[in-house]
Amino acid sequence: MTEKTEKNLQKSALALLPLGLFILIFLGSGIFFHLNETPFAFYQISAPVAILPAIILAVILSSQRLEKTIDSFLKGIGDTNIMAMCMIYLLAGGFSFVAKETGGVDATVNLALDIIPSGFILPGIFIVGAFISTAMGTSMGTIAAVAPIALGIAQKTGIPLPLMAGTVLGGAMFGDNLSIISDTTIAATRTQGCNMKDKFKMNVFIALPAAVITVLYLFFAKSGTNAGVPVEEYNIFQVIPYIVILLMAVSGINVFITLFTGIILAGISGFFIVENYNLLMFSKQIYGGFTSMQEIFLLSMLIGGLSALMKKEGGLDFVSSKIEAMIGFFSKNSKTNKASELGIGLMALFTNFCTANNTVSIIVTGSVAKEIARNNNIEPKRSAGILDIFSCICQGLIPYGAQILLAASIFKISPVFISGNVFYCMVLAVCVVVAILFKKRVKN
Repeated sequence: MTEKTEKNLQKSALALLPLGLFILIFLGSGIFFHLNETPFAFYQISAPVAILPAIILAVILSSQRLEKTIDSFLKGIGDTNIMAMCMIYLLAGGFSFVAKETGGVDATVNLALDIIPSGFILPGIFIVGAFISTAMGTSMGTIAAVAPIALGIAQKTGIPLPLMAGTVLGGAMFGDNLSIISDTTIAATRTQGCNMKDKFKMNVFIALPAAVITVLYLFFAKSGTNAGVPVEEYNIFQVIPYIVILLMAVSGINVFITLFTGIILAGISGFFIVENYNLLMFSKQIYGGFTSMQEIFLLSMLIGGLSALMKKEGGLDFVSSKIEAMIGFFSKNSKTNKASELGIGLMALFTNFCTANNTVSIIVTGSVAKEIARNNNIEPKRSAGILDIFSCICQGLIPYGAQILLAASIFKISPVFISGNVFYCMVLAVCVVVAILFKKRVKN
């Protein structure tokens, strides 16, 4: 390795320091206050404020002129994926707030308690989330639809909020990884050049066992029960907004249209059922839902800008180069391509860790993964499936990822507490590693 190359790698490694600083401040401060028994420990320093020093450091480390650096940062904030997530935040917040104020949440909770068998609440929530996310193709839309109902059920049955939130998130990530209309699936198949159905078949043999194990775990790990919980009277009309958005989700209708329709229907139910309900109250409730998503909205934009700066300085290229070097080391004189497949997965995982966006991580690493797959006799469907699975595992576990932040905003708990309860993603990680290690040997 030349001296120039070594210096470039060192510079690229430095580009990752801002992310490390953010994580140190965000998690470190929360742990510090928690150890000192401070109430709401992880909320003492808000995440959008904790990321500001990291952004300043990224600007300082930038090799571009200040004007160019700021331009790159703003382009990262305005990325299409980031803006799409932010719009989902707003619509999800508006729907949740209006539905709650018009009695829709209470009615839906009582209906769920009336239908779901005793002791099967957690597995039932996971299965519903998995079904919706597979049909809808988005984990964010699934969380927005299911989380408010799950929160109400948890409060009535005594199920710990982090466990319930982790269950919702697990179901959402199931479809995010598997659905043929998911943006991650589309990105993975396009970058690797394989058919959607082939990638689906490859993934389902890994995701389905993980889902079954998760359902069994949730059944035996039940911490609450609806046995003996009185089911209050409910008006089925107030449940209609939830039924409609779930049906729309299953039909694969655009998530923005689905959530907007939910807001309108929740408002209509209020006009018919809530006494003295009027248009002014409806508009204030929508805005109240918007403001409830302020923190996650700001953080997502700032993370998008920070990721753009790190990518510009070669931080993500550094991760890719190290993974490629590791693959070369372990694959030497080997007759299998297991190391290469694990390398592709780790590359997607670490890139996702840096970008906090599974679709972006797949797009960023896609070309490198395709080259590795071609050089090591890996089928495109396998490289696509591995990219998608590993990125979704990371996205479902990092406390600063959009999915956990959205769930945390709805459940009003720290995202750190949710991370430790996303059991599905943990099981999926074990299943995919087992699938790689015990695959058939490559024929020479």
